[in-house]
Amino acid sequence: MKGRLWLMPNTLDLGAVADGKPLPDLQEVLPLGAIRVAAGLTHWVAENARSARALLKRVDAVVPLAQPLQALSIRELPRPPKGKPDARAPAPDWTGLLAPALEGHDVGLVSEAGLPAVADPGAELVRVAHAQGVTVMPLSGPSSLILAVAASGLNGQSFAFVGYLPTDATARTQRLRELEAHSRRWQQTQLLIETPYRNAAMAQALLASLHPDTWLSISCGLTLEGGSTRTQRVAKWRAAPPALPSDVPAVFAFLA
Repeated sequence: MKGRLWLMPNTLDLGAVADGKPLPDLQEVLPLGAIRVAAGLTHWVAENARSARALLKRVDAVVPLAQPLQALSIRELPRPPKGKPDARAPAPDWTGLLAPALEGHDVGLVSEAGLPAVADPGAELVRVAHAQGVTVMPLSGPSSLILAVAASGLNGQSFAFVGYLPTDATARTQRLRELEAHSRRWQQTQLLIETPYRNAAMAQALLASLHPDTWLSISCGLTLEGGSTRTQRVAKWRAAPPALPSDVPAVFAFLA
């Protein structure tokens, strides 16, 4: 009998330790049921093994782990290649990562923050799990995207996550104007994220590219002490540009 692939949510406080921010109690962010499942797993696939161990150490403080942390098997997801893909590079062994599940062991998938496979690596592993007949079990936990939409006051009936925008300034401006036109036509909230150290650059690009009457919402540090969501028209943002952190991701949403 095959094991299951559990999609284990992580907290959204990545980077908070380095900035000196207090970490929230794990039970205030993750359901106890998810913590119990995590405590019982001995095989893991993670975006980053170090952050996975940090989460499991916090899990152990609530529900003791089935095995000592050092004895757990934690394998990392293949990292996407930088630059132009090399056709000669061997394909990642996704099925190999699922070997414990194929042998009957439950496996946990965890990203650095939030829900795995949603704006994070891991979707390909989930697809392969389905292809291999491995049952996929998602667990409840925080998603910065959904929390940001809920707190924005923008259209929550129709919204689109558009991921990361081009880093080239010209291409980014063109993409923003395309998304704004789509938002205006369909009254659809557009949702995007950026690498933390580019938060300020993204905010500047949004303020420079969007129409003054477009609603812009910016969320930072959700579930953390001092976390916030602020929504106002672009014209008002321009009068007082935001000061954004460079250590935690910001979520941007706009509605024309």
